[in-house]
Amino acid sequence: MKKKKLVKYGKYGYFFSIPFIVAFLFFSLYPIIYTFMIAFTDLKGLGTELNFLDEPFGNFKAIFANKTFLRALGNTFVIWICNFIPQIGLALLLTAWFTDKRFKVKGAGLFKILFYMPNIITAATIAILFKALFDYPMSPVNDIMVSFGIFKKPVEMLQNKTVAKGLVSFIQFWMWYGYTMVILISGVLGIDPEIFEAAKVDGANGVQTFFKITIPNIRSILLFTLVTSLIGGLNMFDIPQLFLLGGPDNATLTTSVFIYQLAFQGSHLYARAAAASIIMFILIAILSAGMFYLMRDRDAEKIKKEIKEAERQKGEEA
Repeated sequence: MKKKKLVKYGKYGYFFSIPFIVAFLFFSLYPIIYTFMIAFTDLKGLGTELNFLDEPFGNFKAIFANKTFLRALGNTFVIWICNFIPQIGLALLLTAWFTDKRFKVKGAGLFKILFYMPNIITAATIAILFKALFDYPMSPVNDIMVSFGIFKKPVEMLQNKTVAKGLVSFIQFWMWYGYTMVILISGVLGIDPEIFEAAKVDGANGVQTFFKITIPNIRSILLFTLVTSLIGGLNMFDIPQLFLLGGPDNATLTTSVFIYQLAFQGSHLYARAAAASIIMFILIAILSAGMFYLMRDRDAEKIKKEIKEAERQKGEEA
């Protein structure tokens, strides 16, 4: 009796991965390597001569000495913090609301869609929307303020640095809290229901259950949310650029907008823009590593240490 030949399909996986590998090499890996290379040169725009600097870190020193970059860095952190704190707070609140069976929210699916919807609207559309809402002299917000007597006449709100920065923070919060909520809900739904039932039997109330059971069990999801928000926040470009072009007076200028302007406007300082990009890359990597360390599972580490200590003592006794 002839044995049937087994067909191995594993090799086809390599074939289907070729498009991704090619795209990654040309559109991700090569630009990264090229960016690192030109950061140590004097490249100014496409088609110009490229020479390595006598002082290798000259571009990096110039970036750190640039007051506009330091201001952009400060703006980036302020805008990110001002939108992330309420974003994660509201997302956690909505997560508790939607996942707690005691509330029995009617139309929960519809609410989730409505909360998530700002995330699927393009940044350009949102920038145009808020520009129209707060424009001067005619805009819905100005008309409402004047009609209620809050303003005596239309005000150029977008020329106020605090208002401009606050609006950019609010837009970022409004765009992303729904996404964060969906991620957190998926994490909560992955928790074993028996844990919640046991807590209920033990007499735990909703607040105790949320902080003592839900939060610890979605630690990895929270870490993912925090790190991705950090990366996205420090690379913030679309809203500050499209909404106010980094203005007024650089009040909403972020590091990504600064890098864009440095590279593609004025003198086309590609090398310095590359150096600024590397600085941000290193900064984000350090902060992300710090978050991983701070949010590590200390209980698991303690158990591992105890196991190792027990094994060591057992070995010594033997």
